Amino acid sequence: MIQLIFKGGWLMLPIILCSIFSLAIIIERFIYFSRIKLNVSELLMQILSYVRRNRIREAIQLCERYSSYLTNILKAGLLHYDQSKEVIKEAMEDASLYEIPKLERNINFLSTIAHVSPLLGLLGTVMGMVRSFYVIEQKAAIVGMVNPSDLAGGIWEALLTTAAGLCVAIPSFLAYNYFVHRVNLYTLTAERATTELLRALSETSYSHEI
Repeated sequence: MIQLIFKGGWLMLPIILCSIFSLAIIIERFIYFSRIKLNVSELLMQILSYVRRNRIREAIQLCERYSSYLTNILKAGLLHYDQSKEVIKEAMEDASLYEIPKLERNINFLSTIAHVSPLLGLLGTVMGMVRSFYVIEQKAAIVGMVNPSDLAGGIWEALLTTAAGLCVAIPSFLAYNYFVHRVNLYTLTAERATTELLRALSETSYSHEI
């Protein structure tokens, strides 16, 4: 394996670095998302139940007990329960501007790696092909003939970088799309939850809109 890396040329180094960064991001995001283990429907029903029974303090404590992106957003609205609907909505939107980027952290780097890695591999292949044909030209000029094995050996070494780049790009792109799907799902869940909370608060005597 080490010999193949050396045969691929110096462009194998940035490809290897891309693979390390990609793997680190994938592991970190998997660990982060695995910690979000909320039964959203049940938790939201409990929070709304507290709100409808005018037990705002208990609803806030429930959000603090199961701290996550969703409960932090809902908590921001509950802390302004006695103010107007616009103020509550703005508080939750401000909280989402802080919480949602946590879900998206480092994901864009996966997309960049997925696009850059095969380009680095292609560049390595092109440079390797240029070097191979230059050697062939020089050998033909000196010896007068070229062995087909000389051409084949140079080409397979040049193609190593393309293969390495694709090996990094494919899992990075798959992981990127998976994480984007998770973020979109969590964002949609937060939007629905904030709408339900606003509706529940509007049904109580706390909102100035009533």
